[in-house]
Amino acid sequence: MAAVEAVACCAPLSAPRLDESEAAATAELFKALADPARVRIVNTLATSDEPVCACEFEPALGLSQPTVSHHLKKLVDAGLVDREQRGKWAYFSLKRDAVEKLAVVADLKGACC
Repeated sequence: MAAVEAVACCAPLSAPRLDESEAAATAELFKALADPARVRIVNTLATSDEPVCACEFEPALGLSQPTVSHHLKKLVDAGLVDREQRGKWAYFSLKRDAVEKLAVVADLKGACC
């Protein structure tokens, strides 16, 4: 599933019914955030005015470079994060439209219990 497709085809959890593809796409989006390190990465990006260098996540998270790269790739593949190459360094920023879509997907205000 393509990164943009994963975010674009999710339906709100409060929808009357989710078909199999909508449920799978929504699950993929939540899987991308199902790790505390990824949640912290998204938090860092959400509170930054500028793209953040991948090298800044290693000391902040206390993780090795390959592990940080793995988590960043998962977020990029899910369509939540943009990656920009600057020389030998990669910089990451939050895709605002994807985060807005995530908020819509997670909104349960209209759900009945």
